[in-house]
Amino acid sequence: MTGSEAPSPTSPSFRLAYVPGVTPTKWVRIWHERLSDVPLTLVAAAPAEVFDVLREGGADAGFVRLPVDRADLAAIPLYTETTVVVIPKDHVIAAVEEVTAEDLADELVLHPLDDTLAWERLPGVPAKERPATTADAIELVAAGVGVLIVPQSLARLHHRKDLTYRPITGAPESRVALSWPHTESGEPTELVEHFIGIVRGRTVNSTRGPALPKNSADSKQQKRTDKAKQPARKPAAKSTGSARTKSGGGKAGAKHSRNSPKRGKPRR
Repeated sequence: MTGSEAPSPTSPSFRLAYVPGVTPTKWVRIWHERLSDVPLTLVAAAPAEVFDVLREGGADAGFVRLPVDRADLAAIPLYTETTVVVIPKDHVIAAVEEVTAEDLADELVLHPLDDTLAWERLPGVPAKERPATTADAIELVAAGVGVLIVPQSLARLHHRKDLTYRPITGAPESRVALSWPHTESGEPTELVEHFIGIVRGRTVNSTRGPALPKNSADSKQQKRTDKAKQPARKPAAKSTGSARTKSGGGKAGAKHSRNSPKRGKPRR
């Protein structure tokens, strides 16, 4: 590269972290539709590690489970998950539609180290050892060792044909949020603001969101839409000569004058 050449600017990109159980597919699809020229990269992260990923710049924003340390991270709560108990399909609990925490008093309840529920007191009979991960706990449930209480999304994520789950009341609930690092200005970056708008259901035409990049697909579509909304100009009226005819002017008037009979002078 010669001294007169300058390096090309880095193309913008967006990195989105997410914890197990969260499915960002819908929001990612909308991102690609609106900002097709800005690549979005997904970053899978464990619940305990996702906050460090955001702090250390490994992602621009991420789907996390509350609580969030607001000292250096911002967050928008999105939804609360149903809590379920995972059991073998032939378990007695499978015969009912819903259980309570008290119904598990005689059950061995597994408590993995990556548990996302904030328990004050775990129901049931505690296991001697805690499984390292939720996936390990699922394997133990399938082996008939015990039962497991998790957010419903994790039960779906680790679905097995020999297992099922039922909603449980009287248990903590997991809340999912969108989080991002604080900036010096205190405001989200432009790309983070775009993603917040997508998650909150803002439309392309929303005045609350930032302006779309000039080269984005939606920016081009918006220009076409705005142009189409402009009122059409009325065509200029063509001169038909009718006014001249009525006033006796022009060729038609002259011809009529020549052909009309002449009146004689009245005789005295």
